[in-house]
Amino acid sequence: MVTPAADCLFCKILAGEIPSIAVYENDVVYCFRDIAPAAPSHVLVIPRSHIENAHHVTVADAETLAAMFGAAQEVARLEGIEPEDRGYRLVMNVGKDAQNSVPHLHLHVLGGRHLEWPPG
Repeated sequence: MVTPAADCLFCKILAGEIPSIAVYENDVVYCFRDIAPAAPSHVLVIPRSHIENAHHVTVADAETLAAMFGAAQEVARLEGIEPEDRGYRLVMNVGKDAQNSVPHLHLHVLGGRHLEWPPG
């Protein structure tokens, strides 16, 4: 496991230094509500290990990515936005032009309303 980054907001959330509203968690990931939701259901799925962003993912991170997507499916179930009922969007931002404001890999799970396309 990678050592948490001392100045990383999400590492501080994982350490309990900053409060969050948990939705789901396991040994590999932690899922919590976004503080500025872009949809009625907006949950962030983050790995417990520090990976800067999707551009830095390697083959060695396959288990972590699988756990993140599995957690996103569980979040969708818990939030009542599974594809059979409503549907949801998964988003990963990379870099400043994509408005990746926290340098810790995270997956946005968005749903609970009709989501327009293109997104922005």
